Amino acid sequence: MQEYPVKRTHIKVLPENISGKITEHFEVTPVEKDGTYSISYGALESMEVRLGDAKKSVIVSTVSKQGIEDEQIILDTNKRFRRYLDDVTGYSTKERVKKAKTVEK
Repeated sequence: MQEYPVKRTHIKVLPENISGKITEHFEVTPVEKDGTYSISYGALESMEVRLGDAKKSVIVSTVSKQGIEDEQIILDTNKRFRRYLDDVTGYSTKERVKKAKTVEK
C-alpha cells in the first residue's frame, strides 16, 4: 500500500478523478465498495484506490499477477498505472519520487 500526495490544484476534483481516471486509463469500470475503487487489469491481480484520510492524497494498493510472461502486458499495465498516477496526483513520476523522499525524512 502506498500513499501519494496530490497537488493542491487537483484536490477539488480528487473524489471524481479517482474513479473517472481509472476508467479513462485502464478502460474498465471500477467496482466501488465503501469508498474504495477496485479493478483487475493486465498484470494487476487487483488495484484498489481510495481517498487518503486528510482528503489530500490517494492510497493505492496493488497485487501483481504471478506467472505472466508476456512482456507487452507487463509494460502496458505499468505505463497505464504511471499515467493514472500522473493524472490523479498532478505530479510526474520524478516529482512523486522527490516528494516521497521528503516525506521519509
